[in-house]
Amino acid sequence: MDTSSPDEIEDCSTKLTVDVWLKRVERRRQLAYASEYDFCSDQPMNDEALAKRGSWTGRYDFLLSLLGYSVGLGNVWRFPYLCYSNGGGAFLIPFTVMLVIAGLPLMFMELSLAQYVGLGPAILFKRLAPISEGIGYGMILVSGMVMLYYNVIIAWTVFYMVVSFEDPLPWRGCQHEWATVNCFSYEEEDNCLATNRSYYMANCMSREQYRLLNVTFRTPRKPPAEEFFKNYFLQISAGIEETGMINQRLAICLLVAWAIVFLCLSRGVKSSGKVVYFTALFPYVVLAALFIRGLTLPGAYDGILYYVRPDWDKLRTAQIWGDAAVQIFFALSPAWGGLLTLASYNRFDNNCYRDAIVVAISNILTSFFAGFVIFAIIGFLAHELDTSVDSVIDQGAGLAFVVFPELVGKLQMPRLWSVLFFFMLLTLGLDSQFTLMETVVTAVLDTFPALRRRKIAVVAGVSIVGYLGGLIFVTNSGMYWFQLFDKYAANWSVLLIAIAECILVGWVYGCERFISNIEEMLGKRSKWFHRFWVTVWKYITPAMLLFILCFNWLQYKPVAYGRYIYPNWADVFGWIIALAPFGIAVIVAVKNMSTSSSPFAWQTIRKLLQPSPEWKPSQPQLASEMAYENSNGIEL
Repeated sequence: MDTSSPDEIEDCSTKLTVDVWLKRVERRRQLAYASEYDFCSDQPMNDEALAKRGSWTGRYDFLLSLLGYSVGLGNVWRFPYLCYSNGGGAFLIPFTVMLVIAGLPLMFMELSLAQYVGLGPAILFKRLAPISEGIGYGMILVSGMVMLYYNVIIAWTVFYMVVSFEDPLPWRGCQHEWATVNCFSYEEEDNCLATNRSYYMANCMSREQYRLLNVTFRTPRKPPAEEFFKNYFLQISAGIEETGMINQRLAICLLVAWAIVFLCLSRGVKSSGKVVYFTALFPYVVLAALFIRGLTLPGAYDGILYYVRPDWDKLRTAQIWGDAAVQIFFALSPAWGGLLTLASYNRFDNNCYRDAIVVAISNILTSFFAGFVIFAIIGFLAHELDTSVDSVIDQGAGLAFVVFPELVGKLQMPRLWSVLFFFMLLTLGLDSQFTLMETVVTAVLDTFPALRRRKIAVVAGVSIVGYLGGLIFVTNSGMYWFQLFDKYAANWSVLLIAIAECILVGWVYGCERFISNIEEMLGKRSKWFHRFWVTVWKYITPAMLLFILCFNWLQYKPVAYGRYIYPNWADVFGWIIALAPFGIAVIVAVKNMSTSSSPFAWQTIRKLLQPSPEWKPSQPQLASEMAYENSNGIEL
């Protein structure tokens, strides 16, 4: 006896009602992903994205991961220097303006895009417009290159944090094998003068010996922390062309750094989402402790005043607006693929608009507060050395691994403050590294879905490749390679990719269409919301990105490290890695146009600019309704 229902024997070419059509689609989805579904779970099997890719498991996992990714080392070791050199407190005005018209719009755009479709950059752009497929690959390449050298900073902090437990701290004084004759210790000088002798070229000698030297010129002075960093820790060579040997000490630290990243990401966002509860919040605890301690130090007030004293005339210069635009763009890290990756694991109805605003405001407040901390400490160091603040201030690695280590030797309980400071740098770096790594891993898993069952193996494989690729940075010439990648790896291509994103979403896909997608996730929005974001995404943000790009090119100077000038071949290599990500986007676009039946014809280009049939929301019900509309109710 035939027990088939009328629906099951109905001709497939018959137009179905919405309810019947949706039931069939849902049943097929359940059957298609039954092998990947955990039947022991209490969660209903009604979310394709959750069943296939996983998602954030805690309420604040995504927000804290986003905060940790956006608030990184640059907030502590670069923003205070920019603020000081661009009019102090006046710098906050262009910084805030650039946040509103450049940083926040790109962040909100990327979070909304990825959350809507539940895909990372490797697949998202291929479905949004096939011609833009290479944009996703370019983003992944940027994250991959930055991932290689960024973990080296984590390796440095691991080493400094470990040796900070030694008593005395290993970089105190000049009486070490790694110290040169130019090493100068104020502490040793004071002790020498106290015995009525003279201190010269790291030696304490009698007055008669000093007179016999007949010193007629002042020798350069280098603090012990700088000599320790370059001569003992880095064992730096004379130039990038002198590769030398792999520094075993650094290689072990780099291995530890990659092991930490692997363990924290081995279960994907389920594990990293829990780690960020500590790594994203702990830096604020240390910054607060350092700030309170800094306020009690002599000279701290002068340092802070040097930091915040506004110079309103600076607002009339292009330099301050250019620096603010560049800093906010690279602080929030759009067009790297990280924002898209994090948001792709969100639930469909997550309020990504609120998250973008919270993180953007937190970024600017953290940066400004970190400036108070750094300048309070630098003011004290200038007081101790009896010199001006501007002769002590530094940025980047010089601030973290030279100025601060020199400072902690003058504090009570120096080991405690050293451990706390470098542990703070470690947590700041790990948050960003997690997202860079997850961007690459997600790209692999989205491209090859069959590997999702072996995610631990994929994470391990990427970690091994990352470690091997990072070994160039732990050779004797590693610091030169580090500076080269730091200047070029995430520079012009990122800006070009961001401009392409704005054109793609604002003009090709359509702003109104995109905002209607956002309303499907967040609910109905006001007409002012529509007008503001249409104006920003179509006109203001692309124009501002073009300004940043031109400003960067006009301000371009070949990479240098101190007084060392890189050879021409190194500068050419820098340009190659700078333009490679956007070059991939162009090459893939040309390839997609040339492989069609009518290469480079207008009809072909127009078709490649349209979303593919696979472009759909990650929410199953909406995806089914979209498919119903596209098929006119006919089940194929």
